[in-house]
Amino acid sequence: MTAHSPADTSHPGKLGYSYRRHLGERLIEAILFLMAFVSVMITLAIVMMLVKESVVFFEHVPLWDFLTDTQWTPLFDDAHYGILPLISGTAVSSAVALLVAIPMGTITAIYLSEFAPFTVREVAKPFLELLGGVPTVVYGYFALLFVTPLLQVIFPELPGFNLLSAGLVMGVMIIPYVSSMAEDAMRAVPMHLREGSYAMGATRLQTALRVVMPAAISGIAAAYILGISRAVGETMVVAVAAGMQPNLTWNPMEPAATITAYIVQVSLGDLPHGSIGYQTIFAAGLTLLLLTLAFNVIGHLLRKRYREIY
Repeated sequence: MTAHSPADTSHPGKLGYSYRRHLGERLIEAILFLMAFVSVMITLAIVMMLVKESVVFFEHVPLWDFLTDTQWTPLFDDAHYGILPLISGTAVSSAVALLVAIPMGTITAIYLSEFAPFTVREVAKPFLELLGGVPTVVYGYFALLFVTPLLQVIFPELPGFNLLSAGLVMGVMIIPYVSSMAEDAMRAVPMHLREGSYAMGATRLQTALRVVMPAAISGIAAAYILGISRAVGETMVVAVAAGMQPNLTWNPMEPAATITAYIVQVSLGDLPHGSIGYQTIFAAGLTLLLLTLAFNVIGHLLRKRYREIY
């Protein structure tokens, strides 16, 4: 008997199958690489477009005035290009939304992951995620026509357009994003960690708060960052319910405009392309991109730190 060498062709069926499998794996790898490459290129193209158009804007408006001027009136004859009023409106509405979404989303995730029976979880989670499929313009009119009159019963001086009602409804809208991602992260925690906690005499609540949440902190932080990005980038709710008035205010009971609402206002076509007023939307978009990037970097650093701790 003679041993077959690696190049032996006495088994063409096996060699053909091995070649086809290897070729299929290479093809799948190439497709996956192409999809990842396209995603990166699209992101770079968006950044380059914003930077290119913003450079044109800053040739006419000094960067210092853009960052420090307290008035945003690019469509008036006496034009001012201070981004602070839009940043304050975005920050206030996002803060109100996160004060609703993060606590309620986290509590919902803990209940669904650690306390809810299987049947309740299987019914409740799809209904909860259904909130994320409601068009945002519907949330905007809900805030304007239902939440605002309800708040005016408590606060009679509340104007018809305000950041408070817009932020509250945005928070309800963001809850499914936070709760779903946080619940998935907590469900991924190995069961033996829970069993070890129970064996030490801990209750289910203590196990959820002191064992499961620290172990899933990376996924929970990602859910929070997604919620922050969703709040900062929301458009229709604030455009409908907040008033689109660029006021420099930190009071949620006043009307104001956000960066996204202003971009929508200018993009309606009232200004000619290439004008300085039209170029403001690119400077505002670049500012929004940098804000979102800053939140994501902070979230990455926090996840990295908590991974080292736990």
